[in-house]
Amino acid sequence: MKFLSSLFLLIATFSVPVLAQMPDAPNRSEGEGPYERLIIRGVNLIDGTGSPATGPVDIVVEGNRIASIQTVGYPNLPINENRRPEADENTKVIDAEGMFMLPGFFDMHAHTGGGAQGTTPEYVYKLWLAHGITSIREPGSFNGMDWTLRHKERSEKNEITAPRISAWIGFGMGHDGPITTAAQARKWVQMIHKEGADGIKFFGASPKVYAAAIDEANKLGLGTMTHHAQTRVVYNDALKSAQLGLTSMTHWYGLPESMFEDRIIQDYPLDYNYNNEQHRFEEAGNLWKQAAAPGSETWESVMDEMIELDFTLNPTFTIYEANRDLSAQRRADWHERYTLPSLWKFYAPSRISHGSYWIEWGTEQEIAWKENFDLWLQFVNEYKNKGGRVTLGSDAGYIYKLYGFGYIQEMELFREAGFHPLEIFQSASLKAAEVLGVDDELGTIEVGKLADMVIVDANPMKNLKVLYGTGAIYVNGENQPVRKGGIRYTIKDGIVFDAKELLKDVAEMVEAAKAEEDFEITQPGLDW
Repeated sequence: MKFLSSLFLLIATFSVPVLAQMPDAPNRSEGEGPYERLIIRGVNLIDGTGSPATGPVDIVVEGNRIASIQTVGYPNLPINENRRPEADENTKVIDAEGMFMLPGFFDMHAHTGGGAQGTTPEYVYKLWLAHGITSIREPGSFNGMDWTLRHKERSEKNEITAPRISAWIGFGMGHDGPITTAAQARKWVQMIHKEGADGIKFFGASPKVYAAAIDEANKLGLGTMTHHAQTRVVYNDALKSAQLGLTSMTHWYGLPESMFEDRIIQDYPLDYNYNNEQHRFEEAGNLWKQAAAPGSETWESVMDEMIELDFTLNPTFTIYEANRDLSAQRRADWHERYTLPSLWKFYAPSRISHGSYWIEWGTEQEIAWKENFDLWLQFVNEYKNKGGRVTLGSDAGYIYKLYGFGYIQEMELFREAGFHPLEIFQSASLKAAEVLGVDDELGTIEVGKLADMVIVDANPMKNLKVLYGTGAIYVNGENQPVRKGGIRYTIKDGIVFDAKELLKDVAEMVEAAKAEEDFEITQPGLDW
């Protein structure tokens, strides 16, 4: 296990295409449909365009496409039965009166896990679908290009219970040795395009190789994204990457470096070692304050040029949240019931496991990261306000972030940044669909589009926490705490999945794994 963890670290450090193979997902046995005709009655619609909620409406789906959206009344009044589309013996009806519908969510940084975490695709896919994630961008494809492309195809055919998969291959994967020339880079890009890849994930590369790969990808219509690793950001920061034609970035590495005014290299301590995970993440928390100040000429000019270049940010705030409050993330509601023993062990403090860098993490590190977050959140919100595209991703499977749950936490962090809930849902659906080039089919709930939908039995605009599988805590009329919410149905390609049943399946997997190992979750270093 530790050996595989170190391989993941090598991937993040040197972009070495190392595989952590998982078994294939089982054949689909969950979900009903697509139906000849499906009517979802009385729902309040948040369509993903940015428009406010409207309802009640009846929505008709024929096969896997939205056929009609019909207003059937007004809030707090009886439904006008004369307006309702008729149901015959071939029609499936879902009574969603009082519930809310949104477009299926896109997780734009969604690793399927692997040997290091001890996860299986069934476990991960069900957690994603249970949280309304109907599409993912799989960056790096660490389980192997063939594995990822095979699961992409099986998901397209709905042979497995899984979101749609956009396969973005780690740069160099499948190549015999490092790519060291522009010609090799172009040939590799042509190869993955022929194999059916949708895009490329870079960690950075030498200037000529990087520029050639991006140029070739753009010629072939492949997407490009970069995690600007500290080992390569000296070649190209985020702005330089955008100028080369890169279409998107993940995390935030490379953004502060684009705005350095009094230095060209991060102010590393003289004993810094990138392979020391504590060094890597601790010093990352000091990076934003080394950049130009908010509102400065440099801050504004970098932002404006990136927006002009149609460059997309995928911040993945959530994966760093434990850095500013470790105990809160380590004790999140869902770990007891839904986190596998192997994943819990992977999260634990370790000098080897990637992202398990709690070697000496304390108040000073958390304060630095809170200050780091303030600047980062401000930049992303201003980027959106100026017309820049921002999407949601979770990068779960690391740093106490669980698949699905981490994505909803990302929504909450967008809210903290200043996004209106409608802006969050637009980023979670339409903006992501634009990046993947599927906005003509997905991303909004409109007539003619594919039926990817999320139905929740509470208003997510008033409280995003109702989207968590564990719901939100309320106090009822008897002064008792109760849970409200949790997604009720996730519909992908017209197939209706019972989200609560998917979570029940996951809970049973976790319980079985705990029983087999006689395992219980404990907190690191405590013997009581």
